Amino acid sequence: MASLSRLDLQHIASLVETGSRVLDVGCGDGELLTLLRDSRAAQGRGLEISREGVSNSVAKGLSVVQGDADTDLAEYPDDAFDYVILTRTIQAVRRPDLTLAEALRIGRRAVVSFPNFGYWKVRLNLLFAGRMPKSRALPASWFETDNIHLCTIADFVALCTHKGIRIEAAYSAASNTKPEPYEPTGATLALRNLLAEESIFILTKG
Repeated sequence: MASLSRLDLQHIASLVETGSRVLDVGCGDGELLTLLRDSRAAQGRGLEISREGVSNSVAKGLSVVQGDADTDLAEYPDDAFDYVILTRTIQAVRRPDLTLAEALRIGRRAVVSFPNFGYWKVRLNLLFAGRMPKSRALPASWFETDNIHLCTIADFVALCTHKGIRIEAAYSAASNTKPEPYEPTGATLALRNLLAEESIFILTKG
């Protein structure tokens, strides 16, 4: 999981009902799982690809195993969790559509956040500099980034529509501001696709 601001983490944690069973996919060093445990009494589990992330998480007393979201979600049974959380993870997997399907198979809801490649500063950077842009949400150079499927908010909404996934709620933020809710349709979607640096979605089966 790439670095998230404290406001992002607090907001994502606030979306989870107290005492829920949670799987954090790409949990990094377990910062969100720790927050969920301490503030929401969540029964948290984590899946993390890096050994360092797993070690740091376990050192915090968290239940985290090493694994790959592209292959290992298939090992979990149906409806094993109330929430499957993917914070800045969906753009780093090989098949985001299949990962979403697995997340909604094993969880009642999926919470997904990702950097918005349609953000106006990203567009201007690409237009005038002619190079892959970097921003707070996309800090790494193209040759070292974990992101292999960058998308815009509009792209993600179109994917959900195509796959019959219901968007229960959507939130967006820019420049370390508190995420705010919006309706991901029509002119509102177009505006957030331009102004939002990142977005958070709560998804359920269609």
